[in-house]
Order: sequence, then structure tokens, then C-alpha cells
Amino acid sequence: MNEASTHARPSMEATQLSFGVRGMTCASCVSHVEKALRGAPGVLSASVNLATERADVALAPGVDLARIVRAVEEAGYEAGVETIELGVGGMTCASCVAHVEKALRAVPGVIAAEVNLATERARVQALGGVDTAEALRRAVAEAGYEPRALETGPRAADRERDAREREAASLRRRLLLAAALSAPVVLLEMGAHVIPGVSDWTMANIGHDTVRYISFALATLVLAGPGRVFYEKGFPALWRGHPEMNSLVAIGTMSAYLYSVAATFAPGLLPHGAADVYYESAVVIVTLILFGRALEARAKGRTSEAIRALAALQPKTARVLRGAERIELPIENVVVGDLVEVRPGERVATDGVVVDGASHVDESMITGEPDPVGKRKGSEVTGATVNTTGAFTFRATRVGADTVLAGVIRMVEQAQGAKLPIQALVDRVTGVFVPAVLAIAFATFVAWLAFGPQRDASYALVTAVAVLIIACPCAMGLATPAAIMTGTGRAAELGILFRKGEALQSLRDVTLIAFDKTGTLTRGKPELTDLEAAPGFDAGEALRLAASVEARSEHPIAAALVAAAKARGLAVVEARDFAATPGMGVEASAEGRKIAVGAARFMTALGLDTGAFETVAARLAAEGKTPLYVAIDGTLAAILCVADALEETSVAAVAALHAQGVATAMITGDDERTARAIAAKLGIDEVVAGVLPEGKVAALERLRKGRMVAFVGDGVNDAPALAAADVGIAIGTGTDIAIEAADVVLMSGHVSKVPAALALSRATMRNIAQNLFWAFAYNVVLIPVAAGALYPVNGMLLSPMLAAGAMAFSSVFVLTNALRLRRFRPPGESSATIEIAQEREPEGSLSKTEEEEADVTTTFDVQEMSCGKCVKHVTEAVQKAEPQAQVKIDLATGKVEVSPSPADPEALAKIITEAGYPARVAA
Repeated sequence: MNEASTHARPSMEATQLSFGVRGMTCASCVSHVEKALRGAPGVLSASVNLATERADVALAPGVDLARIVRAVEEAGYEAGVETIELGVGGMTCASCVAHVEKALRAVPGVIAAEVNLATERARVQALGGVDTAEALRRAVAEAGYEPRALETGPRAADRERDAREREAASLRRRLLLAAALSAPVVLLEMGAHVIPGVSDWTMANIGHDTVRYISFALATLVLAGPGRVFYEKGFPALWRGHPEMNSLVAIGTMSAYLYSVAATFAPGLLPHGAADVYYESAVVIVTLILFGRALEARAKGRTSEAIRALAALQPKTARVLRGAERIELPIENVVVGDLVEVRPGERVATDGVVVDGASHVDESMITGEPDPVGKRKGSEVTGATVNTTGAFTFRATRVGADTVLAGVIRMVEQAQGAKLPIQALVDRVTGVFVPAVLAIAFATFVAWLAFGPQRDASYALVTAVAVLIIACPCAMGLATPAAIMTGTGRAAELGILFRKGEALQSLRDVTLIAFDKTGTLTRGKPELTDLEAAPGFDAGEALRLAASVEARSEHPIAAALVAAAKARGLAVVEARDFAATPGMGVEASAEGRKIAVGAARFMTALGLDTGAFETVAARLAAEGKTPLYVAIDGTLAAILCVADALEETSVAAVAALHAQGVATAMITGDDERTARAIAAKLGIDEVVAGVLPEGKVAALERLRKGRMVAFVGDGVNDAPALAAADVGIAIGTGTDIAIEAADVVLMSGHVSKVPAALALSRATMRNIAQNLFWAFAYNVVLIPVAAGALYPVNGMLLSPMLAAGAMAFSSVFVLTNALRLRRFRPPGESSATIEIAQEREPEGSLSKTEEEEADVTTTFDVQEMSCGKCVKHVTEAVQKAEPQAQVKIDLATGKVEVSPSPADPEALAKIITEAGYPARVAA
């Protein structure tokens, strides 16, 4: 096991750290790693063990561990960095977040720690191992908060929701109890001031002292019961030197309470005329803050509804075929390889491949597109999508945490837990906010004692308590994460996944979006449109030989040429000595002749002049087609043209981006004339043509010119450009490599979601700006008012009770504003359209299914396959004879499915047999 183990033995000089290093194979590797570590700043000594794959280093105090990791990576190895997530309970404000982060970062081996108030989660990167997680939990507990294990598995969302509901129910009970106990206090203490005759009645029937004793008893119950949490958390945080919002409430209410107790039982201790009581202030403050927290808990729950809604889509059971039996199993008991039945109207239980039947499946929960997708034998299905009118059986290929739905949920959770760069300002402010409020409250108390009217202690107490209570670090702590949670949740509903939360802010600032052409702006399925032979050559013969060479290639253009040759009844022959030059062309030998197929630059590299076709090439390029050339035995034989139809949503997507003030560009390997013709049809602003696959990063740099640039792509060769762009946007139907390199994934498979992602990013960042403005402006304006800044002007003093109400409202305002993002509508989509797409019942078309059934699959029984290499050999044998075929092989049963069905299945069975695997067409 390569995981690291962290051991810290503090001393006066150094901290010892042990962590894993992967990728070492010999003593030279050890030497390289030791040299790299010793050269890193702050490393006093380093020793590396090849057998255990661990490095032991002595570090100077305050060393930056990220530099240690970079030193190992720059040497060509991998440091054992792991990401640990844990729940943190008991946080109430931004100061709590700052304290927990500080405690986590103090754990030896921790590189970075981020805590999210809205999700109540911490994400830690550490050079750590088996004991690191426990050390982090201890650090949270010692900081005064509650470490919680994060739930996993199919029922995790249900358990988390239940825990939140229990917490909300507890808050409601405490609120109701506080309100019931506070009401008589308010009536007795305040009623005399606002209701005529109440004062006379209470004095005559109850008595002045008795009223105070009743108020004391009830206030004591409120503070010791529903309000106890403020003192249990607030005062210990104060003793540790890390005061937070609970500390402000605890000091404020306890000050009012103790002053009132002194006025009740020992009035002689107070200045003459200052023996007033403020029991009502103490109890109303507790009640109003509990009310605010109850509303806050409800709103916080709504911000995470997107995650719960996604998790709720997972069926609880599946109908599995085990032998001749149909068994209803809990979803967690389904394993890879199980055959699962799906009936009309049911949700697909997990990811898999259809083995029998046909239907249409509503995949809108993944792609955001409402139209059902046809499924037949061999089609892939995704768990939690909705079957429509047909029925089918599929074989489970991914279960549990490996399914697409689980991956989507993980992406959304990671994005929701991210800290945007804008949060850095908030963190700096909240780090000193509560101590600053305490200082202001103390200064207010002293100032009113020294300079207030009659030097009255009661004035000083009221203003100081109002300052403590009105200050609201909660709003600052919730401003960013609440908007991120709601925005990324809404994005997931639209089929847009922000793999990195930071992309929300980066995308907002993008001023140029560059697209890869093939498979992004176009369908990625080119077709032969033109063919013209040079004098002395036959066009059909040139196409036949070109297709014979291209049959060895996996490029979409190659498939187009092979398909065109077969459509014309031309026999494709075997080619030898095949060689491909990426971005240029291919060459091989066929029937004893040397054949080359490729772009003009490829012909030039081979020493061939394409001038004879210059007029034809110019005309084709102007039509937006890609001219290619065929050379036979060193002579230019033909020009042919392959066109890739534009994706139907591309023109609208480009127009929508222009409407948002963003420029567009296209990066393509086509020649300049072809590229500009396509760009003109799309309305693209800038074009970089003739780009080889490895040149896309350089093309991006040429386009940048000081601008923030996003890149949209889908293929393996797009991955470097996706990583190099300020924001990488991958098409969800593209390769896994492209998706891993991207910051944003569009699950729908086409570019229509790019404008929606941009607009949502901007809407989320606007929402965050509004929240932060409110949070800062609220405190900047109302803290001076609470301190009595208006008293010299109009004699106004702010009641601590009103301060408590304002503080509760502040947090609720921020959360309510964030929830507005749930109503976000993509550009060009009306509200009615969205609702119809979300609410309508999925519909299937039997006629459409029947049409697709015509494109049948042929199954072969193949013997003697036993490993992955056998699968590869059989696949190569099939695709050599049928270049357009899709091959699915089940090693367990020996079944080989080929679609579309070959023209001569018996001949194909013979070809598989000749490859060393006895085969026959299945009955």
C-alpha cells in the first residue's frame, strides 16, 4: 500500500514528517528524490526508503508543504497527497469557519484546508496516511466543534436529510419554548409602556418587586434552557481566544441578565436611578436569534435540494434475473454482470448495456435535454434515467459509487464545497471581525459612561449590548457558499457540471470562447461530397485505393471514405506498411502500389505539387468543405472532399454568446479558406486554421492577447488545450481524458449549453456580490447606529431587541437571495418551455423504435477467448473486415455482438475463426 503516514514530533528546531513517494524503481530514483527534497526551502534533512516508498524529512517551523510536494513532482515522482473530507457540526458564522480552518491547518502534514459553512464540510489536502484523518477529527473537537463522519452509499442523502430535519426540529422546539417563556416577560416589562392601564393593574395586583421576580425566573429558564447553546459554545470559544458569533450573543445577553439580577436583588450596587432591568431584552434576543437560525436552517436545506433531488432519482430496488428467477433486490445488492429488467415507466436501476428489447429513455436528468433517446440491443443506458413505453433487459456494467449519477453527485458536491478567489477578502475580514466587535462594544460602554447623559450605566449597557447583538458574521460566512450551492445545483439540473467551483468565477470573466471544430461545432461524422480524378486516373479506382489505406485509420474522415467506397460497391483491399502523420495524412501500400491520402500540406511534404487542382480546391474550400488529395505511386491522382455537417445548435449557441458580449473563435486543422467559410456560416469572429493537434495550446496563446479565454472541446487531442485555457469546457459525450482535463462538463453532448453555463456563472457571481454587499453594508451601517451614533442628532438609541431582529433578518436575507438562483433560466429559454420540459411525461415512439430495430445486431458464438488480448484480437479481425462495425464482447459467455449487421455473417464468422478463435453465427 502506497499511502503515507504522518508523524509529527514537535521540537524546538524541527518537525519530523513521513509521507509516501510513488514512482520510484531504483536507487537512482531515491537519490533524485532526496536531492529534490533537500533543495526545497525549509527542509533540514531528507531520507528516502525505496522498499517502503516513504520519505522522512525534518522541516523548519512554518515551512510551506506545497513546495515540498512540488519539489517531488518536478523531480518526476508523485508525493502521497490525499484529500480527506469530514463533516463539521456546531459552526454558526464565518468566524467559526476561520477557527476550524486554522485548527485543521495546524495539523502536521496538512497542505491546505477549506471549510464550507453552508454544507458544514471540510476538505483537507494532506501529506498524510492512516492517522491523519483521526488527527484532523481531534483538531476539530479541540477547537470546540463537532467532527462528523460523512455518509456514503445509496442511502447517504436520506440519512443526511434526516439529520438536518432532526436538527431543524430541535431548533423549532427550542424556539417555541423560548417564545412561550419570553411572552409573559415582554408583557410584564414592556406592556406597561405600550398598553394603557397595564402599569396600574400590575402594580395594584402583582406588585413591582413580584413582577421583577417573575421576570427573573422566566428569563433564567430561557437562558438556561433554549439559550444554553449560546453559552456552551460562546464562552469556551472566548476562553480559547477565538470568539465567534455565539460569544457575542452570550456576552450581550448575559450582560443584560446579570445587570438585571443586580437591579432586582442588589439595587444599591448600581448608581442612583440606574437600577433598571433588561430581562425582556435578554429573552427576546435569545428568541429572535433562535427564530433566525430556524429560518436559516430551512433555507440552507433548500440550497442543497439539487443534491438531494439527484440522489432521490436512484431507484431503491432492481428486478434482477438470477437463473430462471426474477428477484427484487435492494439497489446496493446489484453487482456488475447482473441482468436487470426494466418495464415501461420505470427508472433504470444502474448503468449498463441493453441485451434484449428496445425502447426510448428520457435522459433529461443527466443531459438536461427533454427528448427521449432510442435504445436497442448494444446501447448503453444510464442509471436513474426513465424508461418510456418499451421494455428491455440490460447487463449492469457500473454499480454504486461508479455510476454516472454517483459521479455527477460527486462533481456537484465538490463544486459546492469550493472556495472562490473572491472569498479571500471575506476570510481576511472575518478573521478579525468578532474581536473588533468586542473592542467596539467595550469602547461604546466606556464612552457612554464617560460622556453619556448623567453618565448613566443603563445607557452604556443598552448600547454595548446592541453593538454585540447586531453584529452579524453569519451573513458574511453564508454569502458565498449559499450562492455557490444553489448555482451549481441549478447547473446540474440543466446538464452543466462545474467540476471545479473556481470555474464559476473564472467563466464569468471570460471574454473569448474558442471552439474545436470537429465533433464540437460539427457532428463529427463527415461524409464524402466531391471526388475528381486527375487526367489519366479513374475516380473510382482512386477512391477504392484511398479507402483501402484509410481502413487502417480511426479518424472520422477515414470512416467517411471507407463508407463511400462500400456504398459504391468498391472492394476494399488489405493495406500494408501503414503510417499516419497526425494532422497531415496517411500512407500505405496496397496491391503493390504506394498510396498517400491527406491534406495539401501532406502532399507538399511528400514533394508533390497540388497546383493542378488549385481552382477546384478553392471552390470546395469556399463551400466550407475540406479538400483532400490522393497520390498513387508518387503522382497526384485525385482530389476529394469530405464535409462534416454543422451541429444544428451551433449557430444559435454562437449568437447567444455574442448577445452576452463574448467573442468567439474556432481552432481547426482545415486550410484557411475552408475554415473561414465554416466560420462565416456560424458567425464565428476569429479563426485559427491549419492547426495540428499538438498546436492547439499555441493557437490558444495566440488568441489570448491579454484576454480571459475558454476552450470547448471533446477529444483526446483537446485535453492539453482544455487544461491550458483559463476555463476548459468539455462536451460530455467526448473522451474521458478530455472530461478529466476540463473545468466544466456539458452533459448534453453539444454546445447549446455553453451560453447557459456562461450566463449562470455571471448570475451566480452577481448574486455573491449582492450578498457580500449586504453583509458588509449591514455591519458598516448598523454597528455605529447600535453604538448610538444617531443619539446626538435625533436622540435615537437602538433597542437590543431590534438589534437581534435585524441580525436574524440579515442571514435570512442572504440565504433567500441565494435561493433566487433556483429560478435561473438559460438565455433564449422561456419559463414555460422549461416547465413543460420538466413536467411532461416521457413519451416513446414505437415507430421510431421499429425503424431502429431494422439496423439489427448479429451475434456470434466465439470459443477460446480467455483474456483482454483475445478480445483485442477478435475486435481487430472483425473491424478489419467491417471497418464501421461496433463490436461488443462478453468473455464470460463467448458472445460477440457486431452492429450494424454484416452483409455476410457466415463470411465474418470464418474470418474470426481464421484469426484463431472458432466462431459461428449464434442461433
